[in-house]
Amino acid sequence: MTAPTASQQIACFSTGFRPQSLSDQALDTVRRVCLDTIGVAVGGMNEPATILARDYAFGHSGPLNGTLWTTGQAMPVELAAFVNAIAGHVLDYDDVVVTMRGHPSVALLPPILALAEARNVSFEVLAAAYSVGLEVACKLGRAFAIDHYKRGWHATSSIGVIAATAGCSTLLGLDEEQTVHAVGLAVAQASGLHENFGTMAKSFQPGHCAAAAVRSVLLAQRGFTAAATALDGRAGYAKLYAEGADLSEQLSRLGDFPLEIEAGGVDIKQYPMCGGAHRALDGILDLRVEHGLVLDQVADIVVSGSNGGFTPLIHDRPVTGLTAKFSMQYGMAAALADGQIALSSFTDDMVMRPEIQAFFPHVSKVEAEGTLFPRWVNLDLRLKDGRRLEKRVTSLRGSAQMPLTDAALTAKIIDCCAFSGAGIDGACLAETLLSAQRTEAVGPLLARALGWPAATNGAEP
Repeated sequence: MTAPTASQQIACFSTGFRPQSLSDQALDTVRRVCLDTIGVAVGGMNEPATILARDYAFGHSGPLNGTLWTTGQAMPVELAAFVNAIAGHVLDYDDVVVTMRGHPSVALLPPILALAEARNVSFEVLAAAYSVGLEVACKLGRAFAIDHYKRGWHATSSIGVIAATAGCSTLLGLDEEQTVHAVGLAVAQASGLHENFGTMAKSFQPGHCAAAAVRSVLLAQRGFTAAATALDGRAGYAKLYAEGADLSEQLSRLGDFPLEIEAGGVDIKQYPMCGGAHRALDGILDLRVEHGLVLDQVADIVVSGSNGGFTPLIHDRPVTGLTAKFSMQYGMAAALADGQIALSSFTDDMVMRPEIQAFFPHVSKVEAEGTLFPRWVNLDLRLKDGRRLEKRVTSLRGSAQMPLTDAALTAKIIDCCAFSGAGIDGACLAETLLSAQRTEAVGPLLARALGWPAATNGAEP
């Protein structure tokens, strides 16, 4: 008997997943990531990348519509997913899963929510689609993500498009053959590079991922075909993107309990910049409070960490808010100068402050030999008065192991909504999504949470 291909393994799992099997813990995680992803997207609504994407998408129409979270406009589901994903990623404030080496929810939720709203399915069905997508993302991540990411792939998009397509296939109820074709179509669109970090294209990459997932499932539903071996064939994804990694072992564990959403969870960010700097930010802010430090007291900082942990921090001398989001040097300087890393930290003017720019040469980062996991960071500070301060950080605030409380998450979302000036009530958004019920229809839920009218949809094509 011929062994199933990787696409067939994913299809078998996604078509067999039952929403009723989700635990209360899993549902609660989905409530929180929906809140975090939508709230962060609202915070990013006035960023240039979001405005340009919205302008591009405006004026299109179609029989299946989703809502732009940031303005309430209805537009075709593919474009709604595209714009919402860009808005959700442009601040680099969206959640992370380390096994994927990326941001799962901004890849998964914009397409899943757009289709869930268009088809008006229940929150439980949405949660099942998200859980399937996260399971696929993490299993693929365990198979090859560390090396894939080191080589410069933006795993949020390059892995996320396959995971999002699996989740959308579950939501639409595609059969196994249709799902195999949808995955193959997703592989045909898999992309995303580190070289774009610090530019608008960084957020475009998950936007393309979200739109590609919608495109893949809707085409497959209509009979559009792709190779069943697109993932693991002789010239397939694994060969070209993952140096021939074996996918079958990890994919054979799809659906094993506990699910990834329960076993690993999702890390919700405390700081609106690249997660590679977050342990160092926790440490430097603690040292600032413990020792009353200010920027002018510090002669230099050496930040060391686990191998591969600083890979995305590619801008050592940032000159814009976008490049500063991928700079350890800026994170350390701004934390010492301001006592916080906030949304307001990432304007061009804040980055170009003379005292901040002058401090960049005094921050160095060093990756240790060995493995990425377990993650750790060590801070070694030399003060101008001759003292040395050191702090090692292993646990990350906001991670699944040290989660933000609902109150802290709500405060983050209120801040995002205030930052955008959108007039969206962050407290209402949080209260509505955190109390979402299994059987509640997604369209009215989103409309009530955001204060926008629900998108209208015609007959299915």
